[in-house]
Amino acid sequence: MAFVDSILHGKGTKKSVQNKQYSKEKTPWYTGTVIYKFGNFGLFMFGIMVVAGLVAGARIYQGLYGFEYGLDSMSQGFQDYWMTLVKAELIGIFAFNIVVWSYLWFTRERDMANVPPQLELKRYINLVLWILSYTFIVYWTTSYFAYADGAWHQTVLRDTSFTPSHNILFYGCIPLYLTFGVGGFLYAMTRLPSFGRGISVAYTFAVLGPALILPNLGFNEWGHAYWMTEEIFSHPLHWGFVVLGWNALAIGGVLMQIVIGMSHSFKKMNSKFEDNSNSEFTANL
Repeated sequence: MAFVDSILHGKGTKKSVQNKQYSKEKTPWYTGTVIYKFGNFGLFMFGIMVVAGLVAGARIYQGLYGFEYGLDSMSQGFQDYWMTLVKAELIGIFAFNIVVWSYLWFTRERDMANVPPQLELKRYINLVLWILSYTFIVYWTTSYFAYADGAWHQTVLRDTSFTPSHNILFYGCIPLYLTFGVGGFLYAMTRLPSFGRGISVAYTFAVLGPALILPNLGFNEWGHAYWMTEEIFSHPLHWGFVVLGWNALAIGGVLMQIVIGMSHSFKKMNSKFEDNSNSEFTANL
């Protein structure tokens, strides 16, 4: 922690010496970071914790009720434990998405040309937090739950498209990462001048590609109904998932756009500070 403090506050400075004199009243290390000072750090951490809880809860639910009630789609247990879950996911998550996206639109910046550089910098950092939340749920969707879906269908012969693995992966995780993907896109378009002047191609690919995995599911299930491909990962039916998933790599281009925008904000802040300093110096002459 001393090493972190030396980076945040400067080794040998008065503040670092004062920090050594007390321990109980010492503030957490992250309070000195740029994200904490300028971004909505608490809201970001809350969102990550909620997503982590949902992911863990989904995995526990699969373990408890997957083999017991998820093998026969005609059974009452399947209807109670798995089809009820699908209905709750689709209604609950998409209703929440509509609320979040509507809020972002109706509270949009009305005067993009006169956004103060300090506020612009804060919004850039908040956009990074949106992207971090988006990549967090995309990671769990495309790695853990996607491979778990393949393992399930290599083990159990499906008699429905609403299998226990599909009900978590396609009807839970994908609508959930749309929350952060589309939400971050709207946040950038409605609050940052550099993104509001046009449409970011990189951001469009990063959000639209993974989002199209959901309609691609219909084609995939139609193919599985005619050809028994349980579960060949290299089958042409699955190429759409791979190509659309790779679109998420465009998020690197979005981060480069954010870095460029933040550098412009810092330049504006620096020039404003220099102008104020020159004005005060002239007034004192």
